[in-house]
Amino acid sequence: MPSARPPLPPVRLRPDAELARAALAAPVLARAVRLARWAGPGRPAGAGGELAGAELGAAVEVLGLAGHEDGEARARRAWRAALGAGLVEVRGGLPGAGAGGVVAAGEALALVTRGGPRDVLGLWSDALEAVCAETPAPAGRGGVPRAGTAGPDPRAGAAGPDPRAGAAFLDEVLAALYRLTVSENGPGGSGGGPVPLPALAASVIVPDGMGEPTDDVLEQVSGAMTHLDGRFRALAETGLVEYRPVDRALLADEAPEEPEPGELDEDDVARYGMVRLTPLGLYGLRRRLSASGVSAPAVGDLAGRDAGELLAAVGGYPPQAARAETGRWLAGRDPLDAARALLAAAKGADSGSPLRRLHCQQALALVGDGAEPAVREVLDDPELGGLARVWLAERGAADVPPPPEPMVFWLAVDTIAAHLDADGDPDALRDLVEGLAGRHGGFFDQVWRVEHPSTPEVLEAVGRLHRDRRVAKDARKAAFRARSRVGARA
Repeated sequence: MPSARPPLPPVRLRPDAELARAALAAPVLARAVRLARWAGPGRPAGAGGELAGAELGAAVEVLGLAGHEDGEARARRAWRAALGAGLVEVRGGLPGAGAGGVVAAGEALALVTRGGPRDVLGLWSDALEAVCAETPAPAGRGGVPRAGTAGPDPRAGAAGPDPRAGAAFLDEVLAALYRLTVSENGPGGSGGGPVPLPALAASVIVPDGMGEPTDDVLEQVSGAMTHLDGRFRALAETGLVEYRPVDRALLADEAPEEPEPGELDEDDVARYGMVRLTPLGLYGLRRRLSASGVSAPAVGDLAGRDAGELLAAVGGYPPQAARAETGRWLAGRDPLDAARALLAAAKGADSGSPLRRLHCQQALALVGDGAEPAVREVLDDPELGGLARVWLAERGAADVPPPPEPMVFWLAVDTIAAHLDADGDPDALRDLVEGLAGRHGGFFDQVWRVEHPSTPEVLEAVGRLHRDRRVAKDARKAAFRARSRVGARA
C-alpha cells in the first residue's frame, strides 16, 4: 500500500474484546469455523485444497446457502478463509498435482474457543487476507487502472491483465477508504460515515491536479465501480465494511438518463453504491497498512514513550487527536512527575520547540492542579516562564509575579511561531497575530530585538497576515531589522 502521502491522523480503536466479538460474528469467519468443524478428519479435498463437486454441494447445505444465487461462491470463500486462517489443513494434496488430499483440523481451530481476543483477531485477519487475495482483475480494456494515473496498467499485455493487479488495486482502494475515514472523522474509531463508491473509485484513479476528468478517466472510474461492487459485496461478509451495493438497474444500463451535477439527492447518490468502514474494518486496515510500512498510528501508541516523544508526535496531530493521545499518556502517571517531564521536554531553541511548548501548555491543562508546583519551578526560566505565568493566570492562581518585558515579547514571538507551525485555521491565526501585535504599545520597536530563532519569520508572517496596511508595513520593516541583526551576528 502506498505511503508517499501526508501522515495519517491517529485513530481510537475499540477494545480488543469488542472487536473479537465482531470478528466471530462476521459471516465469513463464522462460516469458516462451521466448515472446519463439519469437514472433520478424512474429508476429501482437491489437490489445491479446494472443495469441489459433491463436497462443495454438501458445504453449501451445511452453511444454509442452498438456493442462494451465489451460495457456492460464498461457500468457496468461507473455505478459503478456513484454509487461510489455519482452521483446516489439507494433507496429501499438492498444488498442480493430479491427486487430491484429505482434510484435517488445523491447530488454529482451538483458538476459536480457547484463545484470547488477540488470537481471535489474528484468525480474522488471516481470513481477511485470504478473501482479499482472491481478487480478480476487472475485465475490460487494459485491466486495472493504475491509481492516480489516467491510463491502463502497463502490466496488462496480450495475455490479459496480471492476476496480481486486482489485489494491488484493491489494496489502493482500501488504503484510500481508510484515509478518507480517518481524515473525515478524526480519532473516533467508529468507522465514520459512508463513502459514495464513485468518489472512492475516483480518489485512486483521477490524477492529482486534474480539473475536469477526461472521458477516458471517467470510463476507468465506471469500470472500477463495477469491479469494486463485486469486491465490496464479498468484503461485507468479512465484517470489514458495511456496503450498500450498486443498483443492478444501473449496472444493466436500465437507469434513466444521468442527472446533471447538483441534481443528485442522497437517495440518487446511494444507488451508485455506499461503503462504510466498520470499527473492525478500521482495526483490520490499520493492521494491513502498518504491516506494509505505512505509518498508521492509533491513540495510545505513545502511552509508554517519554514526554519528548509525545510532544514531538502530537505536533503533527489534529487537535482532537492530540488531546486524546495526551490524555492516554497522562493516565496512570503521577501528575507532578508528568508536569516536570513535559516542561523539561518543552525547552529548546530548535525549529520544533515553539510547537512543543504549545502542546506542553495544552497538556498541562489536562494535568490539572497537580502540575502547579512544577509550573512555579520554571517561573524564572526564560523559555518557560511566560508559559508558566499564562497557565497559572488561567487557573486563577495567586501570587503570580508579573513578567519582565523581554519575556512578554519573547512569549509573543514563541506563540505566533507555534501557531504558524501548527498549520491551523488561517482566520484564527490572523486574529492571534493582530491581537498580540495590538496588545503592546511600540510592539515592533521592541520585538525585532527578541532573542528568539523565529523572530524574523514571525515578523514576516505578521506583515503577510495583518489586515491593517500600516501595521503590516511596520512588521515588514521590523523583520528586515531582525534579519539584519541576525546576519550581523553571524
